[in-house]
Amino acid sequence: MSNIIECGLCNKHCRLVNGQRGDCRVRINLDGKLKTLVYGNPCAVHVDPIEKKPLYHVRPTISTFSIATAGCNLHCKYCQNWQISQRPPEETENYDLPPNKVLESAIKTNCQSIAYTYSDPIIFYEYMFDTAKLAKNKGLLNLMITAGYIEQEPLLALCPLIDAANIDLKGITEEYYQTMCSGNLKPVLDAIITMKNQGVWVELTNLVIPTWNDKDHDIRKLCKWIVKNPGPDTPLHFSRFTPMHKLKNLPPTPVKTLTRAWEIALDEGLHYAYVGNVPGHEGNNTYCPNDKKILIRRAGYLILENNIENGKCKFCGTKIPGIWE
Repeated sequence: MSNIIECGLCNKHCRLVNGQRGDCRVRINLDGKLKTLVYGNPCAVHVDPIEKKPLYHVRPTISTFSIATAGCNLHCKYCQNWQISQRPPEETENYDLPPNKVLESAIKTNCQSIAYTYSDPIIFYEYMFDTAKLAKNKGLLNLMITAGYIEQEPLLALCPLIDAANIDLKGITEEYYQTMCSGNLKPVLDAIITMKNQGVWVELTNLVIPTWNDKDHDIRKLCKWIVKNPGPDTPLHFSRFTPMHKLKNLPPTPVKTLTRAWEIALDEGLHYAYVGNVPGHEGNNTYCPNDKKILIRRAGYLILENNIENGKCKFCGTKIPGIWE
């Protein structure tokens, strides 16, 4: 039994014999030591607008250097990036890009931030940690786009390096997480609260899936939890589902369902609710919670109008939470 080691990165606590990989496919017991198979070897490297993450309250219009590796510690039936998240690294096309080269590439492409994204950066924790350290020293923002399925100890060590995160709050019941994602709800809720308390700017995304988490009472329950815990200033993005991976039998989310979710969020007291993946929807804009005027008008990832000055509504002076400068 002495050759068995336990990974403490996420709630699954995989116990691994020599040569065995964890549930994420990228962390392995090699001769009694836990190793990562993806350090410095991303399989996705892109320059994105920050609005794509989505992060709507962080430096609008800046570019972000995005990286991801193979693997994930959740297995969502509808994963949009399943080609990399649900595969081991030997089945993806990878790049040789250690942390120093990530930083160099970000600066060379005029990016003001680095995003750890696409699959889930939690499973390439060491790679993200070391890269974020370098980026922090150079004044670049570190953005974590994640499902938040991580234990508290590694998360607390990471938080001082992360400026902003979009956390995917997939549903609000244990049944949903266990059935759809092969995970549990509580670690995600704990991660949201911890990151908020540690000073990370937090935005949330909820993918609305027909027949699964689109009922009014589920959306209302989710919004109530957000208002009570991270707080009403936490932006919530409702995202449109498209048939994908193992969930191709369902239709795309009707726009009216997303509109209803947006209305419920505002009714429950959230100050900043958004509708994503529906270009031209009024829920894509940022509104002042005080005078209701449009602060940021968007068309997809484009910013058409920005009425936030010095972090405040330029019309009434209300402070708008986020990272604006």
